[in-house]
Amino acid sequence: MGSLISFLIHPFSTIRQLRDPYDEDGGLDDFIYRLTIFFAFGIYTVIRRHLNAQSRAKPFYIETPEEANPAWSSAQSITGEYGIESHKYIESLAPPIGELSGRDYITCYDPATGLHLDTLLSDNTVEIEEKINKAQAAQVKWKTSSFAHRKRVIRSLKKWLVENQEDCARVACRDTGKTLIDAALGEILTTCSKMDWLLRHGEKYLSPETRSSTLLLFYKTSQVHYEPLGVVAAIVSWNYPLHNAWSPILAALFAGNAIVLKCSEQVFWSTRWFVDVIKECLRACNFDPELVQVCRLVCCYPDQVEALTRSPKIKHITFIGSRDVGRQVAVAAAQHLTPVTLELGGKDPAIVLPGTDVQKWASLWMRGIFQNAGQNCIGIERLLVHRSQYDEVYDLIVSRAQTLRAGASLAGEGVGLGSTIDMGSMISRSRFTFLNDKIADAQAHGAQVGHGGKVYTHPYLNHGAFFEPTVIGEVKRDMSIARTELFAPVALLMPYDTIEEAIEIANDTEYALGASVFGPDKYECLDVAKRLECGMVSINDFGVFYVIHPLTFSLLSQDLPFGGVKGSGYGRLGGPEGLRSLTNAKAVVFDRFPWLVQTSIPWPLDYPIRSSTQAWAAASGIVGAVHADGWRESFESIQRVINAVRRRP
Repeated sequence: MGSLISFLIHPFSTIRQLRDPYDEDGGLDDFIYRLTIFFAFGIYTVIRRHLNAQSRAKPFYIETPEEANPAWSSAQSITGEYGIESHKYIESLAPPIGELSGRDYITCYDPATGLHLDTLLSDNTVEIEEKINKAQAAQVKWKTSSFAHRKRVIRSLKKWLVENQEDCARVACRDTGKTLIDAALGEILTTCSKMDWLLRHGEKYLSPETRSSTLLLFYKTSQVHYEPLGVVAAIVSWNYPLHNAWSPILAALFAGNAIVLKCSEQVFWSTRWFVDVIKECLRACNFDPELVQVCRLVCCYPDQVEALTRSPKIKHITFIGSRDVGRQVAVAAAQHLTPVTLELGGKDPAIVLPGTDVQKWASLWMRGIFQNAGQNCIGIERLLVHRSQYDEVYDLIVSRAQTLRAGASLAGEGVGLGSTIDMGSMISRSRFTFLNDKIADAQAHGAQVGHGGKVYTHPYLNHGAFFEPTVIGEVKRDMSIARTELFAPVALLMPYDTIEEAIEIANDTEYALGASVFGPDKYECLDVAKRLECGMVSINDFGVFYVIHPLTFSLLSQDLPFGGVKGSGYGRLGGPEGLRSLTNAKAVVFDRFPWLVQTSIPWPLDYPIRSSTQAWAAASGIVGAVHADGWRESFESIQRVINAVRRRP
């Protein structure tokens, strides 16, 4: 064995040692050996440099919106409940008279300060159809691009995002009211992780995959080829404008597709810029300018979106949003049997098992509940605690919630900027009535509000859409607040007496996206996790199947599928499952040794059938030969096939 290994590493040296030591040709062997190594290394270096050059990041520049500057201030502020339709009620926000009369517009504003950002034109049906057509035309060339070219685009975007992360975080903050920390964790970090995963593993999961063959087809090679679908669509929510826009775009591009993105009207202003970044990157990578159309941004009101969801040119739809709208998307897509991936939110429980170290995990619970002002689809909405520790946990969460400071990471001159804030605003004031009603109903049925529970009027940011960090205890499973997704900074504490009861409570909603289980025994936690009806579970952690938190510095799990079951939707967004869902999985079978053996039809089975008796003997013999339970039956079946073939009339 040692000689074999030595030969594989240094073949010429090994051969020379076995030869006559007085052989005068030894010097020639040394020369050939060194020359071979030299040329092999040179060829490797040239190929490596060529591949690196194809996928090397390309620098590009795009101007940052002036509104992202913390010192920026607007002449107008949005007040009241008007929100994105404020231009209809505030004359100074309306577009110029006569400009595209009869068209719909969207008022963009900072929900933390109320500052007006812009009033932008909404797409109509004709424009949406035009964008689909442009994307379709651009995809014809893009689908033939190599993985090296696609990696170059992804790597260029990642390099730019890391270098410009503060600008991106500020743009996201300005349009959503979130904090810079929430933007860093939920927008920048998750998106960088997505790009890293695509760069490291995307090609592997989209390359032809060899599958096993049966004994009958031993001479065949079976593969699955993952081919681009064409033009796909993504309809995404507002809570993470950068990540929710870039994530489906990146996956679609890497799979060789074009994509038409429909962002939420709540974050039109920021998403427009984030998509412009991708367009500029494509230009910098020397692709056909028409390729920019793969990232066409569609922004319109919900009643116009059917131009997208009912289009026969759209080959797949990814939807992130509410259940009601998700149903409408699925119905519209069914017209042309367009496959749909639905992520419809959750009511994620965190089960705290008896004996859990409460102090150890309290910070995780706080982050899971209040991150992004609770506007997180995999945030902790229900904290299920055993009676023996309920009071301790309740008092701890209340005391920590009382210390949280709400405010704006970006504030205009004269508005007032706090030194440190823990929580930003909600996306708008439109949900305040809903939250007030749910909390009032819970109190009427015996729930206890330990802190918050109402709209927060900021002393400086009186136009901001702030809701107090809220803790509600003694919540029962049959209360409306325990069964409805709140998407707000509200912690619901639900006591239980047995683990069986905790599992029943956790499963007793129409939602089933994610969950967490905390406890001192890993195997007990795993047993509980297996019995939860959901798509994802974290053990002694929060959301690490997708996101990261700064307390444990857990690696992002972008290699895992992201999605839920029941009322939380179907299909998966991340991991190999999500990436491959954007492709046509085509089965391809070809001859392994075409020069030696290929498929031929035995004469008893060839048309026209000459003898039904012999044909049956041959067919049944083949079945028995391959699938019989024992070797004796297999041997008899083989003999039957031989006899049937031998008796040729």
